Amino acid sequence: MLLLILAVIICVAGFVLASLVDDDYKRIKRPTKAAGVVIALVLIVCSCVSIVPTGYTGILTTFGRVEDRTISSGINIIAPWQKVVRMDNRTQKVQINTSAFSSDIQQVDLALSVNYCIDQETAQNLYRTVGTGYYDNIMYPRIQENTKAVFSQYSAENLIAKRDQLSDLILDSTAVDMQRYGITIVSIAIEDIDFTDAFTNAVEAKQVAAQNKLTAETEQAQKTMEEEAAARRAVIAANAEAEQAIIAANADLEVVKVQAEAALYAGEKEAEMNKRISESLTESLIRYYWIKQWGGVLPTTVLGDDTNYMIDLG
Repeated sequence: MLLLILAVIICVAGFVLASLVDDDYKRIKRPTKAAGVVIALVLIVCSCVSIVPTGYTGILTTFGRVEDRTISSGINIIAPWQKVVRMDNRTQKVQINTSAFSSDIQQVDLALSVNYCIDQETAQNLYRTVGTGYYDNIMYPRIQENTKAVFSQYSAENLIAKRDQLSDLILDSTAVDMQRYGITIVSIAIEDIDFTDAFTNAVEAKQVAAQNKLTAETEQAQKTMEEEAAARRAVIAANAEAEQAIIAANADLEVVKVQAEAALYAGEKEAEMNKRISESLTESLIRYYWIKQWGGVLPTTVLGDDTNYMIDLG
């Protein structure tokens, strides 16, 4: 449209300049008019040509009114009073820095990366209803709102461990909101989660305490294992000593038994021998041994038949 107006102005200016030239300079009137017409025609032709790059959709407007058809990529011929607005259909990436609160009212600073693209078939309707500022007008506020809503469902300690799950939840809710505008949310990634210094220090202190507790429990378990092992060794040693004592007692008992059997055998043998001796003794044999053992010394005392009296031969 601007080129058309400029062409008209140049054409009119050429004719005006030609009319102001004196008759003495008639030879330059015709070239002046021709130059104005040529320049005007060039500008008009340029205003009728619109180039749409690959990956874009051309939205055709006439005096600001959106037409029902779109312009495809390449060179297109339009009316000089029409305008083509280029809408990028390629996948685009934006960085979003925002903040949210966890379920336990801990502030979290976030860095998000969002990949999205505009549907080519609905780009015309998006421009008609929202315009080219669709990111600032609908996408950014809705992503912020959904991020805050998702983060408010989790405690601060669970946020880092559930980063992938949080990204999926934000993506799901935002994709539904943007779908009716013809905007496809390809992916949402949480690149950074930053907590306040006070909370970070508290988490570190808690981790240190948990580590110290684990160390103490490990040391206590090790000590308990050592004590149980020592107790088992003591029981084994006591059982071994008891078994040794039993074995020794059985051995002593066996020895006593053997000794008793030997003594019994010896007594029986001696008794048998005495029996045989007593059976073999006679009065004559006794007298013989008595005379044989006598040393020739007469006794000084003698007992009579009654053993209650002793006779002194001296």
